[in-house]
Amino acid sequence: MPADRLLLPAAVRDALHERRAAGAPAEVCGVLVGDVGDADGAANADSGGDGVAETDATDRVAEAVPVPNVADDPERRYELDPAETVAAIEDAETRGRDVIGFYHSHPRGPAAPSDTDRERATWTGSVYAIVAPEEVVAYRWTGESFQPLRVETR
Repeated sequence: MPADRLLLPAAVRDALHERRAAGAPAEVCGVLVGDVGDADGAANADSGGDGVAETDATDRVAEAVPVPNVADDPERRYELDPAETVAAIEDAETRGRDVIGFYHSHPRGPAAPSDTDRERATWTGSVYAIVAPEEVVAYRWTGESFQPLRVETR
């Protein structure tokens, strides 16, 4: 069973907000890399850097790798550059990391998936994070809908 929480370090959250602000009014996007959790508590029973073992259903972001937005209308949509996305995924795998999912910004809000986000979601089981002006929210794509995740920052 997939994780129901996303641990987003404060430094990564801050970097995402900086990228959103710098890229506005266009949407920025990229790949979330880290460690995939397991609702059964079997995977990734390591420490989150604070000495506390985390064996619950938590995906842990280690980094957010920026990828150019190559959408025809980047102020209203995002499309990750395919070659850069593959490179980010291969780099993560080479380093023994998991691809947790993807992020993109909604420079003017809202902090929720748009109809376009729903229509274009393709990576079933992956996290889709949205960087809005006041917060970062995350959802898991089930193949049919977005299920909200609890985002926790440390």
